[in-house]
Amino acid sequence: MVSAPHEAMHRIFQEYPGLFSRVSEVLGVAFSPPTSVTVLPTDLTEARPVERRVDTLLRLETEHDEPLLLAVEAQGKKDIDKPASWTYYLSYLYAKYKTPPLLLVVCQDRATAEWASRPVHIGPSQWASLTLRPLVAGPHNMPLITNTAEARKDLALATLSAITHADDPDIGAILKSLSAALREAPESLTGPLVELTAQGLGRRPAAEQWRNLVAVDLSFYTSPLSEEIRDEARTETRAEDILLILERREVHLSDDARERITTCADAGLLREWFLRSITASSAEEVFGTE
Repeated sequence: MVSAPHEAMHRIFQEYPGLFSRVSEVLGVAFSPPTSVTVLPTDLTEARPVERRVDTLLRLETEHDEPLLLAVEAQGKKDIDKPASWTYYLSYLYAKYKTPPLLLVVCQDRATAEWASRPVHIGPSQWASLTLRPLVAGPHNMPLITNTAEARKDLALATLSAITHADDPDIGAILKSLSAALREAPESLTGPLVELTAQGLGRRPAAEQWRNLVAVDLSFYTSPLSEEIRDEARTETRAEDILLILERREVHLSDDARERITTCADAGLLREWFLRSITASSAEEVFGTE
């Protein structure tokens, strides 16, 4: 049951809104007296379900520090709505778990990282009620790990280095050191890191470098990604063999026929064309009825 003192301590501001400016002056923070006041509903319950999801949420406990909740957000670009969402996440987590929450934002470009790093003060300029201060990891502060020995010390950090520096001119050296370090790692560790690196590079030019390294440096490693890469390599080699044989035998190929061979991803069909190219006297005989 709500006590009488509880009611009095807040209702007095309902009855005398101008009291706030005088109280704030006493407290050393100046607010001008209000010229108008609107009474708003006090029920802050969500009127309808709103789905809110943080990218990753972990509870971390150590021997020396207090437990904390780590919320990890991957941020690809600036988003003016994100600070409000992040503040909600942290407030909700603290209210639900009664454990200090920490927000870590991971970025792949410096401009987004610098934007995410700026403290966001929530409240009037005279006295911010909340200040959002996420930790931010990105190309501006993650190490450039281009040495195999360094990568070997912490494979997960080396992987994050590759992901956050995906557009860096030295990304080739980073990926090379990572692939060399992974050669000596247990497959249970190698598998997830290979796949995470591929995902993190996305469609950037560096992704092709990583695919080639997986196919060569990590030839022992088997996974959907590695098998896909090796299948592509086999089809590319087969297509090159067909073109080489036809060139040596002076069989003319139109641009369309050449493109048809080089873009074919069907290993079985390429094998048929390869066998026909040995004796074919024209592109039509190579392709047959397909």
